[in-house]
This record gives sequence, structure tokens and C-alpha cells, in this order.
Amino acid sequence: MTLNQILILLLIGIAAGLLSGLVGIGGGIIIVPMLVYFLGFNQHTAQGTTLFMFLFPIGILGVLNYHNKGHVEMKTAAVIALTFIIGSYFGSKMALNMDKTIITKVFGLVFLLISLKMIFGK
Repeated sequence: MTLNQILILLLIGIAAGLLSGLVGIGGGIIIVPMLVYFLGFNQHTAQGTTLFMFLFPIGILGVLNYHNKGHVEMKTAAVIALTFIIGSYFGSKMALNMDKTIITKVFGLVFLLISLKMIFGK
């Protein structure tokens, strides 16, 4: 893993954590596309790696299926999970200090941007 890849993983973890704390999303909706677009993961490996990150709380059986087919990058998931914790803390702090109307609009905008990228992106 290169230094550039590690920096990208750190940013993915922070971004996903911030959005999770801010608008209650972050896992698959943020991490999976970022792994695909920024690190060139295929969809299966991005999903398997993200599931590994959530292994103990929710995804152990799904992770086992992906892992058995060779679609889990454990080091990648570990780095994102650690930085997700930090981002989640600060994102929740931000959200709790925002008016509910503004946070609702931020939530909708995040989904709109992700949807447009997924529909019209490469």
C-alpha cells in the first residue's frame, strides 16, 4: 500500500465518519463508491471491504461470503474504520449544532450528488 493510497483511505474514513455523524449515512453509500472511484476497487471488493469494516456489529455472515471469494481488503477496511470513528465524532458534533431544516437539506444534497455521480459517472 502506497502513502498516497493510505492518505486516500484516511480521507475516506474521515469523510464517511463525518457524514455518518452529520446525516446518519456513511458506510456503503459513501465508502463503497469512494473505493471504486478513488482507488479503483471493483464493486464486489469495495462492498466486501466495507462489510469487513462493519464485521462485528452487523455484517459477519456477508463478510464471510465476500472473504471466501477473495473480495475483502482487510488493511483497507481497518484504516477506514479507525478514521471513521474520528469523523463520526466530529460530524455528530456539527449536526447537533445545526438547525433541523439545514441538516435535512444537507442530507438531501448528499444523496442527490451521490445519485447523479452513480447515474451519469463512469
